[in-house]
Amino acid sequence: MGIKYKSFETERLIIKPTNEDDSLFIYELLNTPKWITNIGDRNVNSIEDAANYIKKKMTPQLEKLGFSNYTVIRKSDGVKLGTCGLYDRDGLDGIDIGFAFLPQFEKKGYAFESANKILEVAISDFKIVEISAITTKENIASQKLLNKIGLKFERIIKIPNDNAELLLYKFENS
Repeated sequence: MGIKYKSFETERLIIKPTNEDDSLFIYELLNTPKWITNIGDRNVNSIEDAANYIKKKMTPQLEKLGFSNYTVIRKSDGVKLGTCGLYDRDGLDGIDIGFAFLPQFEKKGYAFESANKILEVAISDFKIVEISAITTKENIASQKLLNKIGLKFERIIKIPNDNAELLLYKFENS
């Protein structure tokens, strides 16, 4: 299988690199109404599409940089709750931190717990100095979470191939 990429743990969660074994879960997550509204339709219309999305969009960055998208799993029962990760995104300086959870697992602290851990390892393990995040103006929950983990609103931006105005948040590790 090649290189073993690192997983991370918190009190309640295992945060492991997303791989093709997560195709069914990624298919479900990418087709939730909140994902489509806040992140965008990725045209993942089958489990096979999800496997290809992982292979083409997530795995190459993991192989190149050592970090990418992580599947967030609850330790107590092994249920996949959401994703959290670090992304080298066109149009953004630094590395983008992002997260998304299935609706039934929102408002339980899992997004905070995983995003806080991913931010911590971004700095300690991956030595990332500049961390960014983008969100829509309407996504108040994400804005609150970004503030809670220490990112600060900087300005409104647009990224390549997207007309939406997005809020840019930054974390400067000094």
